[in-house]
Amino acid sequence: MPRLFIASDHRGFADKQRLLAQLGNSNVKNVYEVIDLGPTTLKPEDDFNDAAINVARNVRENPASRGILICGSAHGISIQANRFKGIRAICGYTPELVHIGRLHEDANVLCLSSDFMDDATIDRSVSMFLSSEFLPEERYIRRNARLDDDNIY
Repeated sequence: MPRLFIASDHRGFADKQRLLAQLGNSNVKNVYEVIDLGPTTLKPEDDFNDAAINVARNVRENPASRGILICGSAHGISIQANRFKGIRAICGYTPELVHIGRLHEDANVLCLSSDFMDDATIDRSVSMFLSSEFLPEERYIRRNARLDDDNIY
């Protein structure tokens, strides 16, 4: 069974806890093993980097899995997660953007903003992330392969 790794920093902690409770009471648990990578308590001095590194490493080591990260803006966690080869993290501010990210980029990590998204938008974006599939057209496969090309830079 693929895993769904979830983590946050202090600004995303409340949304992460709410999302975990909701996912535990949904059909998602029949498709994914939901794993909370923390924090388990609110830590006001934590850094988003730790959450992003933890999720990115776990998703990279479990290719069929996906990850969800939550911080204030979603920017920092997406930047940190995308530093890992094989990770395609997107900021999922709207369900429509999430759909495109799954369809074209085969996004495997969804980054959410606790400051700029309400609960309903977060829920719809997560639902879209978990229900959308990659469209394996040649141009998307080619473009996504270039994301991990070590010879570009």
